[in-house]
Amino acid sequence: MRPFGTTIFAEMSALAARTGAVNLGQGFPDTDGPTAMLDAAAAAIHSGRNQYPPGPGVPELRAAVSAHQKAFWGLDYDPDGEIIVTAGATEAIAASILALCEAGDEVVCFEPYYDSYAASIALAGAVRRPVTLRAHDGGYGFDPAELRAAFGPRTRLVLLNSPHNPTGKVFTPNELGQIAALCEEFDAVAVTDEVYEHLVFTDADAPHVPIASLPGMRARTLQISSAGKTFSCTGWKIGWICGPRDLVSAALRVKQFLTFVNAGPLQPAVAVALDSPPSYYEQFRDGLQRKRDRLCEGLTAAGFAVLRSEGTYFVTADITPLGGTDGVDFCLALPERCGVVAVPTQVFYDDASAGRHIVRFAFCKRDEVIEEAITRLRRL
Repeated sequence: MRPFGTTIFAEMSALAARTGAVNLGQGFPDTDGPTAMLDAAAAAIHSGRNQYPPGPGVPELRAAVSAHQKAFWGLDYDPDGEIIVTAGATEAIAASILALCEAGDEVVCFEPYYDSYAASIALAGAVRRPVTLRAHDGGYGFDPAELRAAFGPRTRLVLLNSPHNPTGKVFTPNELGQIAALCEEFDAVAVTDEVYEHLVFTDADAPHVPIASLPGMRARTLQISSAGKTFSCTGWKIGWICGPRDLVSAALRVKQFLTFVNAGPLQPAVAVALDSPPSYYEQFRDGLQRKRDRLCEGLTAAGFAVLRSEGTYFVTADITPLGGTDGVDFCLALPERCGVVAVPTQVFYDDASAGRHIVRFAFCKRDEVIEEAITRLRRL
């Protein structure tokens, strides 16, 4: 773990606190989730649900996750044996990689990648095989030849994040089909980070499609999501893994020695949230889409070349039109220049040159915060 220092998110949030800058760096909302969920959590705390929950998670949450997967994605998972509750998606990813990878195994992943991916692969003694998402035509894509070249006889799993952080890309059915075909050919497992599953915007080129729903993929996919992004409770750290019994059992064996269990009284509250009507998910998405559009307008007016975000909490922008050549230097200077914090995406690439000119802004903030950031960005 020597190459891994303090995460860029902690570093930039500390910079925001120190300088009084508007923090559009770290991706957490500044409003609370559904009232019914919060009330259910308070009731659980006051009714004695404060001890260890069952290892796989409380039954009502596992049942709610199962119903959710069936309702939205047409995927059937048995709550007893095919679903486990984790300490957020971060633990779910770590437990899955540690469970399935031996030292020297190879993990295909798409860069830029969330920083915990690289750390979890390193902890397992495995080897990253990155496929670069390159900015072009206002969005992101990968070269199919590079994807195929990343697979080999030691490929154990593919780590896929869609909708994708930090780019905001939603992988298309055609792209998912290419990945699935290679998983079948090389007998690889797919571990999918789908925490932004309900944040695909109406103008995206494709809807969210879980790769587990493709022919032959359910049996070789661990599907991961969480409550944090969809219900604005990132601090609760409640995630889940869905998949076939053998893969889920392997992940559970590791999870029990990471956190053992987590967030006993909050799990039944997330079950309540997952039972929200379809209108909740639509209104939540539409509200974030309006925030995205407003921030993109402000970034464009400030001189950035904005890259289209199809989903998530984030939008990325090219700093080249503003004379920027290095995203880290640009972001470290931005608080002093205009009082706003962003995150340089080059730290999420093995090939840093592919993202050196790109920075990420979070728009999961109150309207007045976004407006203040836009006002400050005009100083550029």
